[in-house]
Amino acid sequence: MTFEESTAAALDQFEHVPDDVLWEVVTRDGACMAVYADGKAPDFTGDVLSDREMAARICAGCPVRDECLELEFRTVGGSSPGVWGALNVEDRQAVYAAWLARRVGGWQ
Repeated sequence: MTFEESTAAALDQFEHVPDDVLWEVVTRDGACMAVYADGKAPDFTGDVLSDREMAARICAGCPVRDECLELEFRTVGGSSPGVWGALNVEDRQAVYAAWLARRVGGWQ
């Protein structure tokens, strides 16, 4: 199983959790909420490696990374800027394709 497939599979547990519940959990418990407390997002560079490093630092130890990624996929489809679920936009788009295949194509 690829990284993308295993990451998408880990999100299956949230398939039936309502969006508003995911939003509440992510905004209440997300490690990034302290970073965004001043209302300003971190300065992502657009450089894949630099942004991955920043994501790793921000999301390290976050208890709701999977919930965050599930919420991103449901609401935006993995294409919003910045970091969601400890993944930058390029990584999220790759995982989103696997997630969508599981949800639309049916998984077992």
